[in-house]
Amino acid sequence: MRRSGDQERPQPATVAAAGSTTALPIAVRQLSKAYGAVPVLDAIDLDVRPGEFLTLLGPSGSGKTTLLMAIAGFLRPDKGSIRFGEREVVRLAPHKREIGMVFQNYALFPHMDVARNVGFPLRLRRVPVAEIARRVEAALELVQLGGFGGRRIDQLSGGQRQRVALARAIVFEPRIILMDEPLSALDKQLRERMQIELRQLHERLGTTTVYVTHDQREALTMSDRIAILDRGRIARVDTPRAIYDEPGSRFVAEFIGESSFLDVDVSGGVARAGGATIRARQLPVSHGRCTMALRPERMRLLDAGEGEDLNCFDARVTGVIYQGDTLLLQTVLGDGSPVALRLATGGAAARAPAIGAAVRIGIPVEDTVLLADEPGARP
Repeated sequence: MRRSGDQERPQPATVAAAGSTTALPIAVRQLSKAYGAVPVLDAIDLDVRPGEFLTLLGPSGSGKTTLLMAIAGFLRPDKGSIRFGEREVVRLAPHKREIGMVFQNYALFPHMDVARNVGFPLRLRRVPVAEIARRVEAALELVQLGGFGGRRIDQLSGGQRQRVALARAIVFEPRIILMDEPLSALDKQLRERMQIELRQLHERLGTTTVYVTHDQREALTMSDRIAILDRGRIARVDTPRAIYDEPGSRFVAEFIGESSFLDVDVSGGVARAGGATIRARQLPVSHGRCTMALRPERMRLLDAGEGEDLNCFDARVTGVIYQGDTLLLQTVLGDGSPVALRLATGGAAARAPAIGAAVRIGIPVEDTVLLADEPGARP
């Protein structure tokens, strides 16, 4: 999928005639929060660029929602700083931060129709009635709900409710929008469609957006950059492609995409794993141990004579799983290490080896990723 850096950026849509839509940067410095003796955020430093779509990604308990709630003002950190542009907001009440917020459960008012739900932030700001009507309709048009203003909330589908929540978040033209897993309640097909719609809406508005999810594919699809959290700390911040291609640690490689892992022994600048000498663009250590990460879709099932530009292994097939567009081939190396290959169906399905068959597999040297061992990762 092409991202904003790969194409001409659309002109921002105008939701309201008044107010600035200039995106603001967010700077988080040494932000910490603990519950008793348990740290939830541990001296977090994070910069969100103006107009950027940044996703906070991590497993349950990693601190991503806590960090978002601290940025929103719904949670007071124990220490640290949060700045929107030049303004320190860490002690500012949520309603004074002028942010748009989309919650996981949408938080819509069931006794109000769509128009009154969307117009609620404007009524709080004492905007004139005629101006509210105009801006509400503009916001609904922007989220593809034009003409839905008179509908009751219980008359809407899950996807339509999500759009209403978005319209309410953008109707007063905030310069920062925060979203807490807004697509998690939707079914897979609708969720994937809404990912694209959200990304396109962000392109049109040009606001700074911070988005929380535990879904790695969602993060890869939507983000300019991803911040991966692990036990209250940021493990990595980078573009989706950089994180996927060069994860930097086993935790990140395990969390983003699928990987098989091999123990690598390095001696005198020569690396060996799975009974083979390993070539890579660089070695993380000159002597000792490291880890090799193998992405299944980059592994190849080799014919006789292939493998000159690959790191190759002898393996035995333990499973062949048809998954529609791909064929998952499960193998085990001579040392017992499991390695998976993901092959496109079609020709691959016709020539898939039988379970128990001896095969030769490989990965291109340019796709070979060696990771330095993390402290405490191995006995």
